Amino acid sequence: MPSRYLGILLAAGAGTRYGQPKILAHDGAWLRTATATLQQGGCARVYIATGAARPPLPLGTTELHVEAWTRGLGATVHAAIAAVTALTCNNDEHDNLVLHTIDTPDVGPDVLARLIAHHPGPAGITRAHYQGRPGHPVIIGRDHWQPLLASLSELSGGSSDAGARHYLRERDVLGVECGDLATGADIDYPGC
Repeated sequence: MPSRYLGILLAAGAGTRYGQPKILAHDGAWLRTATATLQQGGCARVYIATGAARPPLPLGTTELHVEAWTRGLGATVHAAIAAVTALTCNNDEHDNLVLHTIDTPDVGPDVLARLIAHHPGPAGITRAHYQGRPGHPVIIGRDHWQPLLASLSELSGGSSDAGARHYLRERDVLGVECGDLATGADIDYPGC
C-alpha cells in the first residue's frame, strides 16, 4: 500500500545564530540526514522549503522556495503547507503532512516510523516527544491543513518564529515518546 504521508522539510532560515543557513551545515550533511529521515521513515514525497540558501537538493525531493522566508518560521510553514495543499488539492491519495526541521540532526527514520505507527489518520495530529518534551517531526492530518493555514495567517500575516506552535497548543495532539531513539535537540549554535 502506498504511503499516505508527504514530508515537508523546513530549511529556509538564515541560521543567524548558527552563522550560516542550516541547510548548508556540515557541507549539506544535515540536509541529507533530514531528507533521509522523511524518505526512509515513510513519506511518499519530500518537499524542501528553501529561502536564504538554495543548494542542490537530494534526489527524489522537490524544492518549495519561500520568497517570504525573512518573515520567520510562521511564514515558511504557511508557504510550504499552502504549496503542498495546492499541489494535492484534487488528490486524496495523501492525507497527512510531516513537518520536520533541518536542525535536529540526530532524528532518524526510526522516529518517523514510530510516529506513523501511532498516528490516528487525517483527523489527528501526532508529535514526537523527547523525554516528555515536544519536538519534531510533527504529523498533521488533512482535516487540520486549512485551519492551520488560517491560524498562521492570523499571526501577524504569517510573520512569526513560532511556526505551528500556537495551533498545536490549542489542539489535542498525540505525543509519542521517542527519547530512546534520539535527543531531538535543536542545534542553534555551532559546536553544540
